[in-house]
Amino acid sequence: MTQAIRTSTVEPLPLPEGVEGIVSDWSSDQRAFKNVPWGKAMMWIFLLSDTFIFSSFLISYMTVRMSTTEPWPNPSEVFALTLFGHKIPLILIAIMTFVLISSSGTMAMAVKFGYEKNKKMTFILLLITAALGATFVGMQAFEWTKLILEEGVRPWGNPMGAAQFGSVFFMITGFHGTHVSIGVIFLIIVAIKVLRGDLDNERPGFMTGRKGKYEIVEIMGLYWHFVDLVWVFIFAVFYLW
Repeated sequence: MTQAIRTSTVEPLPLPEGVEGIVSDWSSDQRAFKNVPWGKAMMWIFLLSDTFIFSSFLISYMTVRMSTTEPWPNPSEVFALTLFGHKIPLILIAIMTFVLISSSGTMAMAVKFGYEKNKKMTFILLLITAALGATFVGMQAFEWTKLILEEGVRPWGNPMGAAQFGSVFFMITGFHGTHVSIGVIFLIIVAIKVLRGDLDNERPGFMTGRKGKYEIVEIMGLYWHFVDLVWVFIFAVFYLW
């Protein structure tokens, strides 16, 4: 005689009908973000909204440039640096781009070692990423200083041509630089939490997450990769056009 083995399964409660059922379904995390931490979902929503803002800035820039009647300054000449007696166009911008793209690689490696729970390597790579980001911001500050003091560019005027050049330049690069600066601060915070073991012990506090999980490192990676991707579009549209 065989004895039947009865397995108990918990049946999900039926959802209400209509709009109430849809709201209940989404708010209970049954379909949209199954097994996805809310911090990660909220970061995606934030990045989506930020995409609209940066897109509006770049579209506005293209509209202003195509509609202005005054000559638009040549970026290759405006952003050239004199090295060893020769003017090299866009050399500083190229270095800035290389530094920021390289930081995406170190950030991706930090996420990998984070999920492997290698605290030492995660900490080191987060600090390297933050250092590269700070280097980018420093070079951008140098670029701003050169344009303001040497070239006389202002948000309301520009001696090299169209007055709108200064306003769109400071608006777009300043907004992006603010994102990088904020990212550097949060990378340092996460690096310290990783080193102290806050993510392993679920120590109460800011940006800790679930016990034994390194989701906050991946969430920071999403933000950082987004910032790098936006710079690629700024580089292509503003500096190369």
